[in-house]
Amino acid sequence: MTPGAQHPDNPEPAQPRRSDAERNRERIIAAGRTVLGRDGLNASMASVAREAGVGIATILRHFPAKEDLVAAVFLDRMDAYADAVATALDDPDPWHGFVGYIEAACAMQAADYGFADVLTMSFPTAKALEKRRNEAYEAMVELIDRAKATGRLREDFDPSDLVLIHMANAGVVNATGDAAPDAWRRVVALMIQSLEAPARGPLPDSPEHDALYKAMLRASPTGSTAPAPGKRG
Repeated sequence: MTPGAQHPDNPEPAQPRRSDAERNRERIIAAGRTVLGRDGLNASMASVAREAGVGIATILRHFPAKEDLVAAVFLDRMDAYADAVATALDDPDPWHGFVGYIEAACAMQAADYGFADVLTMSFPTAKALEKRRNEAYEAMVELIDRAKATGRLREDFDPSDLVLIHMANAGVVNATGDAAPDAWRRVVALMIQSLEAPARGPLPDSPEHDALYKAMLRASPTGSTAPAPGKRG
């Protein structure tokens, strides 16, 4: 080994992020929470830059694609969403837990226009965000099975219906805005009542997994065309 060279088993520690760069990153994330939460995911990167008080080039150094910024801004929201599912699973009454989850998740959408969109989209390159979403989905499949076993949840309810519920709620939240900020509550109550057994009538077939995933990708800011993951549950 060349004298003075670093031993491969003892690599140089990663250089700490320069404090000014770290401050800029935190400022951008905070601005993203404000702008995307207020205006939804259609808000421009330029709007985030103005809110943060930095140039667009600074944002792009930290977040080369909008999807990168979305992942950084909403990871904590997705953590809260996954926690809501875990809380629902802990409820000794699976139907009560299921209803509580839907109400909690829809309330999160109503409180944050950006997150209202995030729950109806997929971001294949945002690995941490999608990992938490998938963990929540796996838990929801279990909760759905438990709620059906009690006889309270209609037997033809499919896990993909959760995506449709979030899409419907996001549409109401975005359409009513400040003019009727609580309208989503009535819509969610109507949906919950329609889910309770005994069913009042048959439902049309649920969307195919690949078709629904494609719709979530199409709605994302980047319009990704990544292949659908395997079916779950």
